[in-house]
Amino acid sequence: MNIRLLPKYGNRPKTEQQKEADNELINNYVKQEGTRHKASEVLINQGFKHLYQGDAKTAMYRFNQAWLLDSTNVDTYWGFGAVYHSLKQYELALAQYDEGLRTDPKNSKIITDKATIYMADFQLNNDTSKLKEAIVLMEQSYGLDSKNQNTLFKLSVCHFFNNDCKMAKKYYNECMALGGKPVTQEYARALNERCKG
Repeated sequence: MNIRLLPKYGNRPKTEQQKEADNELINNYVKQEGTRHKASEVLINQGFKHLYQGDAKTAMYRFNQAWLLDSTNVDTYWGFGAVYHSLKQYELALAQYDEGLRTDPKNSKIITDKATIYMADFQLNNDTSKLKEAIVLMEQSYGLDSKNQNTLFKLSVCHFFNNDCKMAKKYYNECMALGGKPVTQEYARALNERCKG
């Protein structure tokens, strides 16, 4: 089993060779970035770049390295969860998000991604209780960070699914005012067709 593919290296004991490699990595990144926390942030960003390119394996390597550099950086759980989410392993993703939220209950990025799983569950199973749960979490995340375009877009989508045009348009407009980065053309078209006026 490749422990580099398990969050926090599966909490498995490491060989002397692995420990030496870890120390070398830590020293190199601290030299480049100045602090372990800054280096951890850089690796999380790299992890998400790999994930968006469809390379979940390298993404997990980077998130583990981020955790190695700063195990208190809660965003590592955001990364671990995102890898499992991309692999459609939703229960494992939720477990990572929940672990992160136990440490930092106000981490809006993790809350939004946790809500996204409930939103996906609703789309798959048409279970309206999951949609309600997604909306509650998204609203909570919005209350913590009202400028996160990902949260705004997904809040709009949740309300769209819930047939609430007023709220769907409100969050869509807020997202667009900030640049509308995650908004798809398909969604913009669907929203305009269903929610005219």
